Amino acid sequence: RLRTENPSCLLHNHILENRIDLMCLTETWHKPEQYSELNEACPTGYAYLERARTTGRQGYGGLAVIYRSDIRLTPVPVPNTSTFECLAFKCEYPTWVTVILIYRPPKPNSLFLSEIHDLLMSFCSTTTNILILGDFNIHVDSSSNHTVEEFLQVLDCFDLKQHVDVPTHDRGHTLDLVITDSLPVKSLQVFDMGVSDHCAVSMELPASSLLDKSKRQICFRNLDKIDQAALSADLKELSTDFTTAEEAVQYYNTNLHSLLDSHAPVRSRTVTYLHSAPWFTPELRKVKTAGRILERRYVKSGLTVHKIAYRDHQKHYSSLLSEAKSVYYSNIINKNSGNSKQLFTTINHLLKPRTSSIICATQDQCNNFCDFFSLKVDNIRGPLSRTTRMPLASVTPDHSFADFVEVEVQEIESMLRQIKPSTCALDPLPSFLIKCNTSALSPLITTIINCSLRSGHVPSTLKTALIKPHLKKHNLNPQDLASYRPISNLPFLSKVLEKVVAGQLHDHLSTYALYEKFQSGFRLAHSTETALVRVTNDLLVASDQGSPSLLILLDLTAAFDTVDHNILLHRLQYNIGLSSTVLDWFKSFLAGRTEYVVLEDAKSRPHFVTCGVPQGSVLGPTLFNIYMLPLGHIIGKHGMSFHCYADDTQLYLHTDPTSTSAPSALIACLEETKAWLAENFLQLNASKTEAILIGTPHQLKSSPISAISLSDFSIPLSSSVRNLGVIFDPHLSFEHHIQNLCKISFFHLKNISKLRPTLSLSDAEKLVHAFVSSRLDYCNALLVGIPAKSLLKLQHVQNTAARILTRTPKQAHITPVLHNLHWLPIAKRIQYKICLLAYQCIHGHAPDYLSELLTLRTISRQLRSTNTNLLCTPRSNLRTMGDRAFQTAAPELWNTLPPPLRAPQSLESFKKGLKTFLFKL
Repeated sequence: RLRTENPSCLLHNHILENRIDLMCLTETWHKPEQYSELNEACPTGYAYLERARTTGRQGYGGLAVIYRSDIRLTPVPVPNTSTFECLAFKCEYPTWVTVILIYRPPKPNSLFLSEIHDLLMSFCSTTTNILILGDFNIHVDSSSNHTVEEFLQVLDCFDLKQHVDVPTHDRGHTLDLVITDSLPVKSLQVFDMGVSDHCAVSMELPASSLLDKSKRQICFRNLDKIDQAALSADLKELSTDFTTAEEAVQYYNTNLHSLLDSHAPVRSRTVTYLHSAPWFTPELRKVKTAGRILERRYVKSGLTVHKIAYRDHQKHYSSLLSEAKSVYYSNIINKNSGNSKQLFTTINHLLKPRTSSIICATQDQCNNFCDFFSLKVDNIRGPLSRTTRMPLASVTPDHSFADFVEVEVQEIESMLRQIKPSTCALDPLPSFLIKCNTSALSPLITTIINCSLRSGHVPSTLKTALIKPHLKKHNLNPQDLASYRPISNLPFLSKVLEKVVAGQLHDHLSTYALYEKFQSGFRLAHSTETALVRVTNDLLVASDQGSPSLLILLDLTAAFDTVDHNILLHRLQYNIGLSSTVLDWFKSFLAGRTEYVVLEDAKSRPHFVTCGVPQGSVLGPTLFNIYMLPLGHIIGKHGMSFHCYADDTQLYLHTDPTSTSAPSALIACLEETKAWLAENFLQLNASKTEAILIGTPHQLKSSPISAISLSDFSIPLSSSVRNLGVIFDPHLSFEHHIQNLCKISFFHLKNISKLRPTLSLSDAEKLVHAFVSSRLDYCNALLVGIPAKSLLKLQHVQNTAARILTRTPKQAHITPVLHNLHWLPIAKRIQYKICLLAYQCIHGHAPDYLSELLTLRTISRQLRSTNTNLLCTPRSNLRTMGDRAFQTAAPELWNTLPPPLRAPQSLESFKKGLKTFLFKL
């Protein structure tokens, strides 16, 4: 039983102070999928394996091993046992050692001896170098005990030796054991850490000396100590007189790197692989020193009074550590309240499991990743390259975009202040320093951009990307290269250039209405929610008119990476109307691109990119939308409705309830779509393409369709599908979605509740909004009109969040708490979202495909007392599902608003007034 309230920080310091390679823990008390305590105990450069207790009293039990990340650990499966918990793994020292960590509850159980015998038999018969350790709760110092005698006989049977011969519990018994076969153990010590009623047991394995604990040299720059005024003065001296973009970029990179060396030269320092936690202050170091004095006094005298003084000090030290950590993370949350990426990274560091990738940062490993990523694209494009291709139409469009408009210094200065400060290793100056010196650098950057726009040339150094492999999920095999996703990182200057070009390209596409109407990806005022609102509206209206609908979700494999450059340039020229300098610029942008895979300081050989659009770029998503433009015409000519969000395409159409097979128009559309994708080097992933039949229970009961059969594969109908993050069911009741939403939200609330005591109210509220409220609000416009019983589940989530945040007891009424927090209840949040979308449709701030669903009511005789900006409410035939459609629900809610709210006003004024009105309701 733990003596301190939170021993994790003490364990963290103990690992660092004693340079422990592996620390095995029993009775961790952590629960499944809750990692905050283990993360606190795990220092930087360490990872852990864990096994939480899943049955019985979960407040007890639990096993974990914290280990240096450079040690190779491999979990070993163990048989199920009912009398003790067990965690086994192999570690390389560099010879393999099998470690078995055991916790046996103190309650006697007659099955223990037989189960431990079976466990030892399974390992000892096939394995050498075995280390068995843990809390056995057996008084091995009492030789007269019958259970102890039989247990020691079992160990002797397998030629195992128990090494601990002193008391390990504060009541004077030996409960914590170290058992080995032929593996020698050195320097075994038992000592009191002051965090538990059990002592700690430390030892050295002979092979542990082979681990490299030597000091190493690191290189760094003191960026925080740069004299900003002096740096700004030097930057203003940079020349802006250049004729070519290539020359200007070379000057930019060389001189900025030289200035960085001058103001923050590279320094070196000798360090070990260990370092203190970032919240460890000098004051804490003094308290820690005082504790060591008390510890030595207690060890030397053995007096109870010294023991009590030492333990009391450890409790105080633990509380100070927790407080310091709280202050540290509160500051991070406050500084990054608007930076959701940094906020999520910080919280994930606290709450998500800490694992080791076990990937060696070597040039060979980087080359392996590079070869794997490129081979994946080649394997997709290879079979598609043999597809028969129709000749591309080459009709010159009426709309032409031949020359860029040069930008002014003020425009670049404003853009630099707004752009995110993402730094790439290829940048000569960190991006945050560029943003701090915007006025000094904007003339040179403007010159570079205008040179590029005038010449139609993109400098080669701006077409290089660094690829960092990221594990897709923490539970995937880190040794499998397929478990990693390539993340591109481009130079900061290239993003500024692309942002300028993207803005002018957008103006051209908008002026001539060249965007695909039903493409919602990466477009202003468009989102996954607006896309799903339109799709759901059409499905509900069709069902209301008596017809079920087939919804097909197409999945493409690595679509961005297989885009053909020649086809894309043809689209830009003959579909979009690019010509002359603008077309030359895009040819230069796509040609000669290179990328490297980087792991820490190691880098792969260069890989020349011959296809695909860079996903980490600003222009990449827009170029992909242009590449996909003809697909909308193909789907439309078959009479199918569709909607796209980047590479996610969904088709839907009404069906005859009595038909025994999918409509022929759908089959023809899917076959032609699949053929068009192949012609354009895009691969349809049949295994991940899904379909679902949507309608009323009566309509679905009478429909015999069970699958959609194509020429070479079949798409079975699913009982539910995930569509842009929302789970669709056949009746659009969203029961599965709500259930999944509640599960995820309560998981995060459990974690936030653990952090709540160490966070202020404002900091904790930021976490609730980031991890819970954002999920409750995501696409909640789809939930309008669903039964109150379903919404009650989400309301329980919000109520729980409010109670955790304000520490309100369960018995207290929650409505005043929500009002004090200024949180609208779930039903009102849905009404708020619907009215907000209606406002955007009326005032031209919504996508056309939503605005066309709403019609302003025309009044022949206008009086001053007449309500203005009223919407027409269409009639619903069956009033079963059609009353939940956006085109029906939005007018009904909008028309109930008071006239001042419906009057023209700014968006912020409307939001404020709408929230006040809903609160009064």
